[in-house]
Amino acid sequence: MKIHVIALSHKIEPWAQQAVDQFQKRFPNDWKLTIKELKPEDRSAGKPVDQILAKEAERIRAAIPLGARVVALDERGERHTSKALADQLQKWHNSSETLCLLIGSADGLDENLKKQCQGMWRLSDLTLPHALARVLLVEALYRAFSITIGHPYHRE
Repeated sequence: MKIHVIALSHKIEPWAQQAVDQFQKRFPNDWKLTIKELKPEDRSAGKPVDQILAKEAERIRAAIPLGARVVALDERGERHTSKALADQLQKWHNSSETLCLLIGSADGLDENLKKQCQGMWRLSDLTLPHALARVLLVEALYRAFSITIGHPYHRE
């Protein structure tokens, strides 16, 4: 299974990158996790937020792998337990699907882009800084993977 994370953000802090790298290394070759970082639109020009998000959406669409199942991370998305996420990822893994997860900029994701996605997930009821959201996402994916193989990383 290939999992792509497309994140609109500036370089994340070293502590967060180190955590992401550590979890990324733990995935086996058949659960390939890649992260593509896209630069957010400049917000100092005074453009309306909807125009900014539309421009960012163009770049996101161009970065999405062909044929991928696209899931947006959004505060209004579905909640998942670790077990439910593991079950869903296992189904996609078994059917050789490519998954692409989208992390928006400071203002989120364009509404039209979200409507085109095959799903929306929420990581937390809390508002999270981008660096922490990325770490949380990668850890959740690793935890889900560990559940699917019966690895003791996850304890119920």
